Amino acid sequence: MLSAVSRPIRDSCAPVLDRCFRLVPCLADPARRSSLGLKAALVTLHLVFVGVIFLFDSELIEKTKHEPWYITFYLLLFVATLVQYFITSGSSPGYVLDAMRHANERNALFQKISTTSKQPASSKNGNMVITMEGSRPGRSFSGSNATSWTKLVLDLYPPGTSIRSLTCSYCNVEQPPRAKHCHDCDRCVLQFDHHCVWLGTCVGLVNHCRFWWFICEETALCLWTGVLYVAYLKANIALAWWKDVIMIVLLIILAISLIFLLLLLLFHSYLILTNQTTYELVRRRRIPYLRGIPERVYPFSDGVCRNLYKLCCVKASVYNLERLPTAQEIEEKCRPYTCLDFLTCRCCC
Repeated sequence: MLSAVSRPIRDSCAPVLDRCFRLVPCLADPARRSSLGLKAALVTLHLVFVGVIFLFDSELIEKTKHEPWYITFYLLLFVATLVQYFITSGSSPGYVLDAMRHANERNALFQKISTTSKQPASSKNGNMVITMEGSRPGRSFSGSNATSWTKLVLDLYPPGTSIRSLTCSYCNVEQPPRAKHCHDCDRCVLQFDHHCVWLGTCVGLVNHCRFWWFICEETALCLWTGVLYVAYLKANIALAWWKDVIMIVLLIILAISLIFLLLLLLFHSYLILTNQTTYELVRRRRIPYLRGIPERVYPFSDGVCRNLYKLCCVKASVYNLERLPTAQEIEEKCRPYTCLDFLTCRCCC
């Protein structure tokens, strides 16, 4: 009975939906519809929490006239947080396919130039640069011997590694160390951290720094908004009970969100300072190249300062592919700290 009634409704709505899908093609994809819905919900929540305090607190409006800088900075933080959110959600995490395509293009360009001229190819040609951190002499991609993507990936692993064990069964591409296939994006991501449903994209090599800044700004905005809520309740408690109920409920949600954001900010700060990812930390015992390494040893860490520099200061146009550390390097990282190590800042450099 219900299906017979709902069928004419679906038939009448079908032309409208088809017209919407033609105007906005991304709505035709259920996954992208869900992502857009979450983004719209997040923006709406921001507008509600900020709008309510301005709507209820008349003293805040008066304070704006006498101290305009206070609310100006708050609104600037609000706008900056939303802008950072859309920048992060719209940025690429660094896909393996993109790195492979640019590597092959640079390889073809190098071979073309080397056949027409004896001059070496400049490392600044093209839009992307592929760098191999800690690569052995004579094995660099931009060196005198141009290599393919397969050779480039094999150079990042110990000698004798089979290329079959490095090939993704979904994308059919060779994965560099720390890359993983994301089933939500259906792509392999360089230095995969996690897939964020609120962003609608993965967090990886390229956008991890942007993600950290978004969390930092979101935490500051949540804290400042909570301060405004508490100040309102202190000054206007018991004046209008329905306003108090709304403000208290929103304040509780803010407090829970603030605790979650603070923990998330501290967690990702720890990951950045030690050059780890969420996936590597959670699945450490299941990842082959981390299985035999002690838990307190960070194989890809080059010290706090260098880790920060690589994440925040290296251009987004550079794919920094890290090779697996050797047994000697792992043994050196396992060595306990001494007083001399602290004086020479071994943990920082």
